[in-house]
Amino acid sequence: MIQPKKKFYTPAEALQKILAYCTYQERTHKEVEAKLREYGLDEDEAGEIIIRLGRENFLDEERYAKSFVRGHVRQKKWGRRRIQQELKQKGLSDYCIKAGMKEIDGDEYYQNLVDLLEKKDRQEKESHPSKRRQKLQLFLTAKGYEQDLIRIALEDLGKAPEEE
Repeated sequence: MIQPKKKFYTPAEALQKILAYCTYQERTHKEVEAKLREYGLDEDEAGEIIIRLGRENFLDEERYAKSFVRGHVRQKKWGRRRIQQELKQKGLSDYCIKAGMKEIDGDEYYQNLVDLLEKKDRQEKESHPSKRRQKLQLFLTAKGYEQDLIRIALEDLGKAPEEE
């Protein structure tokens, strides 16, 4: 298959395109740099544009982290561990990650956990109590929730381990 020829942009053209890219939604420095490289800019040209975007407030990784955390807690109902892992993968600093994590409301967070648990409990076909509990726990762990909170939620739902 023939690859379409890539279009290369001058720094001025690339700046206009990247402004639109950053205006559409929050971006990380890493994403913007990758996009500028696609446009055919070298490291120095890309660096200058990134500095300008930061100065003009089009690029703000702390704002990105806060927006990411709010969105993923509310929409995808992810847990803290999964969100932190994603933000690290995106190359954000620990400072930005901590600032973003402050956006999590504890009550809303726990309610998300309970809602997910109840929904998964209704869908789960496993009838053996300990295997069922294990599957629910694994699901919530994959979503990024902390073990102690999962245990509390399971107890609240009446799925606590039986004392033998």
